[in-house]
Amino acid sequence: MDDIVLETNFANLKLASRGKVRDIYDLGDSLLVVATDRLSAFDSVLPTGIPHKGRVLNSLSAFWFKKLKGIIENHMISTDVNDYPEEALQYEETLEGRSMLVKKASVVPIECVARGYLAGSGWNEYKKEGTICKIRLPPNLRESDRLPETLFTPSTKAKTGHDVNISMEEAAGIAGKETADALEKNTKMLYEAACRHAEPRGIIIADTKFEFGIRDGKLLLIDEALTPDSSRFWPKGTYSPGGPQKSFDKQYVRDYLERVKWDKKPPAPPLPADIAAETSRKYLEAYERITGVNLL
Repeated sequence: MDDIVLETNFANLKLASRGKVRDIYDLGDSLLVVATDRLSAFDSVLPTGIPHKGRVLNSLSAFWFKKLKGIIENHMISTDVNDYPEEALQYEETLEGRSMLVKKASVVPIECVARGYLAGSGWNEYKKEGTICKIRLPPNLRESDRLPETLFTPSTKAKTGHDVNISMEEAAGIAGKETADALEKNTKMLYEAACRHAEPRGIIIADTKFEFGIRDGKLLLIDEALTPDSSRFWPKGTYSPGGPQKSFDKQYVRDYLERVKWDKKPPAPPLPADIAAETSRKYLEAYERITGVNLL
């Protein structure tokens, strides 16, 4: 089993930022993105790492970046440590399998969410208002029902706390109308192409979120792509609308935290070993179903 990596400290590399899951190093012309085994839930990073999680996130993003590059270019340069600058090579043991060398880009400050099914916060809003992000939906839909069409529901990128849903008009105000329209078009195309790949392999992608950046005047897909952290993955074989679904994502951890009645205020409680192990198993199974490859 991999050693669990909760944090990286590479003395001779410049740490640009440390997110909830990823540590990002500035290498001058490029960035080195390291996916740790940290897991966040309810806006808090848990003290317990999930075995193999970083490798799943990194390898699955790389898979989707390659598969979907015909729709839009992405920021990935390489996941092969041998391609990295010399100053990074001494950290090969940690970087192997959980890191990606990427192009720098100016981040568009909008979370781009694609929804194909009625779940999560969308379901909660629909029950009260009959809408998702103010978009009117047909009456009498059930939890987990497939939506009549893919919805694009942008939100602002919050540094802390929850992202805030915004309208297309507000998105245009932030990024400009041409860019906002491109975000919507590409988000829907990426999501629908991924669904066409995943469903025959037994996974329903209920929703997902993307981030985009601009480099040399062109829009790029950045960050991660269609992972169990950024998506809701359901096993197709047990899909049954009318309630919540089994999942391959971190909903399993959220459900545990709800059961133990954590007040959702930091610090988050540690996870029992069996919950961490089962979460790891779910992430690995999602990767293996989608790619057809055993990661371990």
